[in-house]
Amino acid sequence: MRKPELLVTPTRVEDITSLIEAGADAFLIGEVRYGLRLAGEFKRDDVIKAIEIAHAANCKVYVAMNAIFHNEKVDELEDYLQFLQNAGADAVVYGDPAVLMAAKTVTPQMKLHWSTETLATNWYTCNYWGRKGAARSVLARELSMDEIIEIKENAEVEIEILVHGMSCMFQSKRSLLGNYFQYQGKSMEIIPSEDNGNLFLYDPERNSKYPVFEDENGTHIMSANDICIIDELQELIEAGIDSFKIDGILKSTDYLVEVTKLYRKAIDLCVENTDQYDEMKNNWLEKIEEIQPKNRGIDTGFFFKETVY
Repeated sequence: MRKPELLVTPTRVEDITSLIEAGADAFLIGEVRYGLRLAGEFKRDDVIKAIEIAHAANCKVYVAMNAIFHNEKVDELEDYLQFLQNAGADAVVYGDPAVLMAAKTVTPQMKLHWSTETLATNWYTCNYWGRKGAARSVLARELSMDEIIEIKENAEVEIEILVHGMSCMFQSKRSLLGNYFQYQGKSMEIIPSEDNGNLFLYDPERNSKYPVFEDENGTHIMSANDICIIDELQELIEAGIDSFKIDGILKSTDYLVEVTKLYRKAIDLCVENTDQYDEMKNNWLEKIEEIQPKNRGIDTGFFFKETVY
């Protein structure tokens, strides 16, 4: 079996070396102005430094340009794409066709990954964007294991899935929290997500807390639990899924490093010795449960249709 890429979203450039040592193969970074729900803010100098560190270790760096763009940012896209090409980015992650059009104009050789969070739900659509120029599709979080495998069987592009971390349940371009505070006669400054991660939408019926944060792209409400399928990797690896993503949003560096180490061991052993993987997978799951934040459980999301948000 071929090993899938282990893709991690770091919170800062200083963490990339430790994540490489933990076993990451690739990184997704970006600037909040152009990317959605990033684990950390990477300005242009940070992007350059991150690429230098990763490439020195034969790892890849993908840069997020998957924001929802309005007219005022369209003129910036070509310049940012040109910068990313000069910096040596391995791919650009996009959802808006405006990015695709800009890339065809100024960076036609740039590798593109299509990611819309919710729309990649069938292989036909994945192939449509592949024929437009995308090399990879990032699948929606609401798919079951069987649906993911069927998509991979028919896909003409690489397939990436989330294997660990929180999912976005809702996004509004509006500053809902900021508007609410303003209505009360108060002001609320939009600050980086890692600093306002203590805001929650509370559901007393389910006793669940849904993290809420705001950034330049609006308001985001995230899932109450983290997806974790470290004990369910074999079927996905056998199906040939190309990339497994660990999302670091609202997570500490130490947590990300430890989770990356565990998935690295799980992937390697599953490829090399499936019987030993079967023996060890429950142990890895228990270790993740031990380091989980107290207010966040883990589940398998929609992989087996057992969770409804």
